Amino acid sequence: MSRQSTRTERLRQLEQHLLSAPHGLSAIDLAERLGVDRRTVYRDLDFLSTQDIPLWQDGAHFGIERTRYLATLRFTFQESLALMLAGLLLSRTIDDRNPAVISALRKLSVVMPEAVATHLQRAASRVQGYDTDPQHVSVLAAIAEGWATGRKVKVQYRSPRSGELRPRIISPYALEPTAVGIYVIGHDDWANDLRTFKIERLEQAEVTTDQYTVPADFDPAAYLATGWGIMTSREMFDVVVRFSPAATPRVRERCWHPSQTIDLEPDGGCVLHVHVSEPIEMQPWIRSWGAQAEVLSPDWLRERVADELRRAADRYWLAPGGDTTGLLESAGAYLGHTQRTGPPD
Repeated sequence: MSRQSTRTERLRQLEQHLLSAPHGLSAIDLAERLGVDRRTVYRDLDFLSTQDIPLWQDGAHFGIERTRYLATLRFTFQESLALMLAGLLLSRTIDDRNPAVISALRKLSVVMPEAVATHLQRAASRVQGYDTDPQHVSVLAAIAEGWATGRKVKVQYRSPRSGELRPRIISPYALEPTAVGIYVIGHDDWANDLRTFKIERLEQAEVTTDQYTVPADFDPAAYLATGWGIMTSREMFDVVVRFSPAATPRVRERCWHPSQTIDLEPDGGCVLHVHVSEPIEMQPWIRSWGAQAEVLSPDWLRERVADELRRAADRYWLAPGGDTTGLLESAGAYLGHTQRTGPPD
Protein backbone atom coordinates (compact mmCIF):
# COMPACT_ATOMS: atom_id res chain seq x y z
CA MET A 1 0.00 0.00 0.00
CA SER A 2 1.37 3.43 -0.96
CA ARG A 3 2.16 6.11 1.61
CA GLN A 4 -0.60 8.31 0.13
CA SER A 5 -3.26 5.61 0.43
CA THR A 6 -2.12 4.88 4.00
CA ARG A 7 -2.56 8.53 4.96
CA THR A 8 -5.93 8.73 3.19
CA GLU A 9 -7.17 5.75 5.19
CA ARG A 10 -5.79 7.24 8.42
CA LEU A 11 -7.55 10.55 7.75
CA ARG A 12 -10.80 8.69 7.13
CA GLN A 13 -10.39 6.81 10.43
CA LEU A 14 -9.51 10.03 12.26
CA GLU A 15 -12.67 11.67 10.96
CA GLN A 16 -14.78 8.69 12.02
CA HIS A 17 -13.27 8.61 15.52
CA LEU A 18 -14.01 12.29 16.02
CA LEU A 19 -17.53 11.96 14.67
CA SER A 20 -18.32 9.05 16.99
CA ALA A 21 -17.16 10.98 20.11
CA PRO A 22 -19.66 13.78 20.90
CA HIS A 23 -17.47 15.07 23.76
CA GLY A 24 -14.26 14.92 21.76
CA LEU A 25 -10.98 13.02 22.07
CA SER A 26 -7.52 14.08 23.10
CA ALA A 27 -4.51 13.89 20.80
CA ILE A 28 -3.14 11.10 23.01
CA ASP A 29 -6.38 9.09 22.60
CA LEU A 30 -6.33 9.61 18.85
CA ALA A 31 -2.67 8.65 18.57
CA GLU A 32 -3.33 5.38 20.42
CA ARG A 33 -6.36 4.53 18.27
CA LEU A 34 -4.56 5.30 15.01
CA GLY A 35 -1.20 3.81 15.99
CA VAL A 36 0.77 6.99 15.26
CA ASP A 37 2.51 9.66 17.33
CA ARG A 38 0.89 12.89 18.50
CA ARG A 39 2.74 15.05 15.99
CA THR A 40 1.14 13.07 13.18
CA VAL A 41 -2.27 13.55 14.78
CA TYR A 42 -1.75 17.32 14.99
CA ARG A 43 -0.67 17.46 11.33
CA ASP A 44 -3.71 15.42 10.29
CA LEU A 45 -6.02 17.65 12.32
CA ASP A 46 -4.56 20.73 10.63
CA PHE A 47 -5.15 19.12 7.24
CA LEU A 48 -8.78 18.18 8.05
CA SER A 49 -9.50 21.75 9.12
CA THR A 50 -8.57 22.90 5.59
CA GLN A 51 -10.99 20.38 4.02
CA ASP A 52 -14.24 21.96 5.27
CA ILE A 53 -14.39 19.59 8.26
CA PRO A 54 -15.85 21.73 11.12
CA LEU A 55 -13.44 20.85 13.92
CA TRP A 56 -13.60 22.26 17.44
CA GLN A 57 -10.99 22.31 20.19
CA ASP A 58 -11.62 22.59 23.92
CA GLY A 59 -8.33 22.47 25.77
CA ALA A 60 -6.68 19.16 24.92
CA HIS A 61 -9.81 17.69 23.30
CA PHE A 62 -10.80 17.83 19.63
CA GLY A 63 -14.15 17.09 18.02
CA ILE A 64 -16.46 17.74 15.07
CA GLU A 65 -19.35 20.21 15.18
CA ARG A 66 -22.13 17.82 14.25
CA THR A 67 -24.64 20.49 13.33
CA ARG A 68 -22.30 21.73 10.55
CA TYR A 69 -20.85 18.38 9.47
CA LEU A 70 -21.66 17.00 6.03
CA ALA A 71 -20.38 13.53 5.17
CA THR A 72 -19.26 12.48 1.71
CA LEU A 73 -21.06 9.23 0.90
CA ARG A 74 -21.57 6.93 -2.06
CA PHE A 75 -24.77 4.97 -2.52
CA THR A 76 -25.76 1.88 -4.45
CA PHE A 77 -28.88 2.20 -6.59
CA GLN A 78 -30.91 0.28 -4.00
CA GLU A 79 -29.66 2.62 -1.26
CA SER A 80 -30.56 5.59 -3.46
CA LEU A 81 -34.02 4.14 -3.91
CA ALA A 82 -34.42 3.82 -0.14
CA LEU A 83 -33.49 7.49 0.33
CA MET A 84 -35.88 8.50 -2.45
CA LEU A 85 -38.75 6.72 -0.68
CA ALA A 86 -37.75 8.36 2.60
CA GLY A 87 -37.75 11.77 0.92
CA LEU A 88 -41.18 11.21 -0.61
CA LEU A 89 -42.54 10.06 2.75
CA LEU A 90 -41.03 13.12 4.47
CA SER A 91 -42.69 15.43 1.96
CA ARG A 92 -46.06 13.93 2.92
CA THR A 93 -45.37 13.90 6.67
CA ILE A 94 -44.76 17.63 7.04
CA ASP A 95 -47.29 20.21 5.86
CA ASP A 96 -45.27 23.45 6.09
CA ARG A 97 -42.89 25.05 3.61
CA ASN A 98 -39.73 24.10 5.49
CA PRO A 99 -36.62 25.59 3.79
CA ALA A 100 -34.28 23.04 5.40
CA VAL A 101 -36.32 20.12 4.05
CA ILE A 102 -36.51 21.66 0.57
CA SER A 103 -32.76 22.32 0.53
CA ALA A 104 -31.91 18.82 1.81
CA LEU A 105 -34.07 17.11 -0.83
CA ARG A 106 -32.62 19.22 -3.65
CA LYS A 107 -29.01 18.67 -2.49
CA LEU A 108 -29.61 14.95 -2.20
CA SER A 109 -31.05 14.82 -5.71
CA VAL A 110 -27.81 16.28 -7.12
CA VAL A 111 -25.78 13.18 -6.17
CA MET A 112 -28.43 10.63 -7.13
CA PRO A 113 -29.04 8.74 -10.39
CA GLU A 114 -31.36 10.62 -12.74
CA ALA A 115 -34.30 8.29 -12.19
CA VAL A 116 -34.10 8.84 -8.44
CA ALA A 117 -33.22 12.55 -8.62
CA THR A 118 -36.42 13.32 -10.53
CA HIS A 119 -38.57 12.04 -7.68
CA LEU A 120 -36.53 13.82 -5.00
CA GLN A 121 -36.99 17.06 -6.93
CA ARG A 122 -40.71 16.27 -7.05
CA ALA A 123 -40.72 15.85 -3.26
CA ALA A 124 -38.90 19.18 -2.85
CA SER A 125 -41.40 20.91 -5.14
CA ARG A 126 -44.27 19.46 -3.12
CA VAL A 127 -42.86 20.98 0.10
CA GLN A 128 -42.16 24.24 -1.78
CA GLY A 129 -45.85 24.43 -2.60
CA TYR A 130 -47.02 24.22 1.01
CA ASP A 131 -48.14 27.29 2.96
CA THR A 132 -45.48 28.98 5.05
CA ASP A 133 -45.79 28.61 8.83
CA PRO A 134 -42.71 30.26 10.38
CA GLN A 135 -43.80 29.21 13.86
CA HIS A 136 -43.74 25.47 13.12
CA VAL A 137 -40.48 25.77 11.17
CA SER A 138 -38.75 27.68 14.00
CA VAL A 139 -40.05 25.26 16.64
CA LEU A 140 -38.73 22.23 14.76
CA ALA A 141 -35.39 24.00 14.23
CA ALA A 142 -35.07 24.76 17.96
CA ILE A 143 -35.95 21.19 18.93
CA ALA A 144 -33.39 19.88 16.43
CA GLU A 145 -30.71 22.25 17.73
CA GLY A 146 -31.35 21.25 21.33
CA TRP A 147 -31.26 17.59 20.39
CA ALA A 148 -28.01 17.94 18.42
CA THR A 149 -26.20 20.01 21.07
CA GLY A 150 -27.56 18.31 24.20
CA ARG A 151 -29.29 21.43 25.54
CA LYS A 152 -32.77 21.62 27.05
CA VAL A 153 -35.53 23.45 25.18
CA LYS A 154 -38.16 25.70 26.74
CA VAL A 155 -41.46 25.27 24.89
CA GLN A 156 -45.04 26.51 25.07
CA TYR A 157 -47.37 23.51 24.67
CA ARG A 158 -51.02 23.92 23.64
CA SER A 159 -53.10 21.16 25.25
CA PRO A 160 -55.53 19.62 22.72
CA ARG A 161 -58.02 18.88 25.52
CA SER A 162 -58.20 22.15 27.46
CA GLY A 163 -56.73 24.50 24.86
CA GLU A 164 -54.51 25.90 27.62
CA LEU A 165 -50.98 27.06 26.76
CA ARG A 166 -48.53 25.50 29.20
CA PRO A 167 -44.78 26.15 29.58
CA ARG A 168 -42.52 23.11 29.56
CA ILE A 169 -38.79 22.49 29.65
CA ILE A 170 -37.92 19.33 27.77
CA SER A 171 -34.79 17.36 26.97
CA PRO A 172 -35.27 15.99 23.43
CA TYR A 173 -34.34 12.30 23.23
CA ALA A 174 -35.69 11.47 19.78
CA LEU A 175 -37.84 12.75 16.90
CA GLU A 176 -40.47 10.41 15.50
CA PRO A 177 -42.39 11.01 12.23
CA THR A 178 -45.92 9.60 11.91
CA ALA A 179 -48.72 9.80 9.39
CA VAL A 180 -50.31 12.61 11.43
CA GLY A 181 -47.22 14.70 12.18
CA ILE A 182 -43.80 14.77 13.83
CA TYR A 183 -43.39 14.11 17.56
CA VAL A 184 -40.54 14.77 19.97
CA ILE A 185 -39.92 12.26 22.75
CA GLY A 186 -38.02 13.50 25.76
CA HIS A 187 -37.81 14.15 29.47
CA ASP A 188 -40.29 16.73 30.72
CA ASP A 189 -38.95 18.60 33.77
CA TRP A 190 -42.47 19.50 34.96
CA ALA A 191 -43.69 15.87 34.95
CA ASN A 192 -40.22 14.50 35.79
CA ASP A 193 -40.90 11.71 33.32
CA LEU A 194 -40.75 10.83 29.65
CA ARG A 195 -43.37 12.60 27.55
CA THR A 196 -44.29 12.79 23.87
CA PHE A 197 -45.17 16.15 22.31
CA LYS A 198 -46.56 16.79 18.84
CA ILE A 199 -44.49 19.50 17.14
CA GLU A 200 -47.62 21.22 15.78
CA ARG A 201 -48.84 21.74 19.37
CA LEU A 202 -45.69 23.62 20.38
CA GLU A 203 -46.21 27.33 19.75
CA GLN A 204 -42.79 28.52 20.90
CA ALA A 205 -39.43 26.86 21.44
CA GLU A 206 -36.21 28.35 22.78
CA VAL A 207 -32.93 26.51 23.31
CA THR A 208 -31.58 27.05 26.83
CA THR A 209 -28.04 26.83 28.18
CA ASP A 210 -28.89 23.87 30.44
CA GLN A 211 -27.15 20.67 29.34
CA TYR A 212 -28.61 17.17 29.40
CA THR A 213 -27.52 13.69 28.37
CA VAL A 214 -29.73 11.07 26.76
CA PRO A 215 -29.66 8.00 29.05
CA ALA A 216 -27.55 5.19 27.64
CA ASP A 217 -30.41 2.73 28.11
CA PHE A 218 -33.00 4.84 26.24
CA ASP A 219 -34.20 2.98 23.14
CA PRO A 220 -36.84 4.82 21.05
CA ALA A 221 -37.94 1.60 19.34
CA ALA A 222 -38.44 -0.16 22.67
CA TYR A 223 -40.22 2.88 24.12
CA LEU A 224 -42.73 2.93 21.24
CA ALA A 225 -43.00 -0.84 20.76
CA THR A 226 -46.01 -1.27 23.04
CA GLY A 227 -48.08 1.45 21.42
CA TRP A 228 -50.19 1.26 18.29
CA GLY A 229 -48.61 4.47 17.04
CA ILE A 230 -47.04 7.15 19.20
CA MET A 231 -49.00 6.85 22.47
CA THR A 232 -47.61 4.62 25.22
CA SER A 233 -48.47 3.73 28.82
CA ARG A 234 -47.74 1.00 31.33
CA GLU A 235 -51.20 -0.61 31.05
CA MET A 236 -51.57 -3.13 28.24
CA PHE A 237 -54.70 -4.42 26.46
CA ASP A 238 -55.54 -7.34 24.19
CA VAL A 239 -57.43 -5.89 21.23
CA VAL A 240 -59.36 -8.25 18.96
CA VAL A 241 -60.91 -7.09 15.67
CA ARG A 242 -62.85 -9.24 13.19
CA PHE A 243 -62.63 -8.39 9.48
CA SER A 244 -64.96 -9.35 6.64
CA PRO A 245 -63.84 -11.69 3.83
CA ALA A 246 -63.58 -8.70 1.48
CA ALA A 247 -61.13 -6.92 3.82
CA THR A 248 -59.07 -9.98 4.78
CA PRO A 249 -56.57 -9.89 1.86
CA ARG A 250 -55.65 -6.28 2.71
CA VAL A 251 -55.41 -7.04 6.42
CA ARG A 252 -53.06 -9.96 5.80
CA GLU A 253 -50.73 -8.14 3.42
CA ARG A 254 -49.23 -5.91 6.11
CA CYS A 255 -47.71 -6.13 9.57
CA TRP A 256 -49.81 -3.63 11.50
CA HIS A 257 -48.09 -4.22 14.86
CA PRO A 258 -45.18 -6.42 16.06
CA SER A 259 -47.48 -8.30 18.45
CA GLN A 260 -50.14 -9.17 15.88
CA THR A 261 -51.53 -12.61 15.12
CA ILE A 262 -54.18 -13.27 12.49
CA ASP A 263 -56.65 -16.17 12.64
CA LEU A 264 -58.50 -17.15 9.48
CA GLU A 265 -62.22 -17.95 9.71
CA PRO A 266 -64.25 -20.52 7.70
CA ASP A 267 -66.18 -17.79 5.83
CA GLY A 268 -62.95 -16.22 4.50
CA GLY A 269 -62.80 -13.48 7.09
CA CYS A 270 -60.10 -13.10 9.73
CA VAL A 271 -59.56 -12.02 13.32
CA LEU A 272 -56.67 -9.74 14.23
CA HIS A 273 -55.15 -9.91 17.74
CA VAL A 274 -52.75 -7.23 19.03
CA HIS A 275 -51.33 -6.49 22.49
CA VAL A 276 -50.97 -2.73 22.86
CA SER A 277 -51.10 0.18 25.27
CA GLU A 278 -53.51 3.06 24.65
CA PRO A 279 -55.89 1.22 22.23
CA ILE A 280 -57.81 4.48 21.89
CA GLU A 281 -55.17 5.38 19.29
CA MET A 282 -56.53 2.55 17.11
CA GLN A 283 -59.93 4.18 16.69
CA PRO A 284 -59.22 6.16 13.48
CA TRP A 285 -57.69 3.05 11.90
CA ILE A 286 -60.67 0.89 12.90
CA ARG A 287 -63.11 3.52 11.60
CA SER A 288 -61.30 3.59 8.27
CA TRP A 289 -62.49 0.01 7.60
CA GLY A 290 -66.14 0.97 8.03
CA ALA A 291 -68.54 -1.95 8.19
CA GLN A 292 -65.74 -4.38 7.25
CA ALA A 293 -64.32 -4.31 10.82
CA GLU A 294 -65.89 -5.23 14.16
CA VAL A 295 -64.18 -4.76 17.52
CA LEU A 296 -64.65 -7.87 19.66
CA SER A 297 -62.65 -6.73 22.68
CA PRO A 298 -62.04 -4.91 24.92
CA ASP A 299 -65.67 -4.07 25.56
CA TRP A 300 -65.03 -0.38 26.25
CA LEU A 301 -63.29 0.05 22.89
CA ARG A 302 -66.11 -1.80 21.11
CA GLU A 303 -68.65 0.57 22.69
CA ARG A 304 -66.61 3.68 21.80
CA VAL A 305 -66.37 2.65 18.15
CA ALA A 306 -70.04 1.65 18.05
CA ASP A 307 -71.05 5.01 19.53
CA GLU A 308 -68.98 6.89 16.95
CA LEU A 309 -70.53 4.91 14.11
CA ARG A 310 -74.04 5.49 15.48
CA ARG A 311 -73.46 9.23 15.65
CA ALA A 312 -71.97 9.21 12.14
CA ALA A 313 -74.99 7.30 10.82
CA ASP A 314 -77.32 9.84 12.46
CA ARG A 315 -75.57 12.64 10.60
CA TYR A 316 -75.79 10.95 7.23
CA TRP A 317 -79.26 9.46 7.61
CA LEU A 318 -81.16 12.71 7.18
CA ALA A 319 -80.48 14.73 4.06
CA PRO A 320 -80.51 18.56 4.39
CA GLY A 321 -84.03 19.64 5.27
CA GLY A 322 -84.91 16.27 6.83
CA ASP A 323 -85.73 14.53 3.53
CA THR A 324 -84.42 10.95 3.36
CA THR A 325 -85.46 10.32 -0.26
CA GLY A 326 -82.16 11.33 -1.80
CA LEU A 327 -80.20 9.33 0.75
CA LEU A 328 -82.25 6.19 0.17
CA GLU A 329 -81.90 6.55 -3.60
CA SER A 330 -78.12 6.96 -3.23
CA ALA A 331 -77.92 3.94 -0.94
CA GLY A 332 -79.89 1.84 -3.43
CA ALA A 333 -77.63 2.91 -6.29
CA TYR A 334 -74.52 2.06 -4.25
CA LEU A 335 -75.84 -1.38 -3.32
CA GLY A 336 -76.66 -2.07 -6.94
CA HIS A 337 -73.16 -1.01 -7.96
CA THR A 338 -71.43 -3.23 -5.39
CA GLN A 339 -73.55 -6.21 -6.38
CA ARG A 340 -72.29 -5.80 -9.93
CA THR A 341 -68.63 -4.93 -9.25
CA GLY A 342 -67.91 -6.13 -5.72
CA PRO A 343 -66.53 -4.03 -2.85
CA PRO A 344 -63.99 -1.30 -3.63
CA ASP A 345 -60.28 -2.07 -3.27
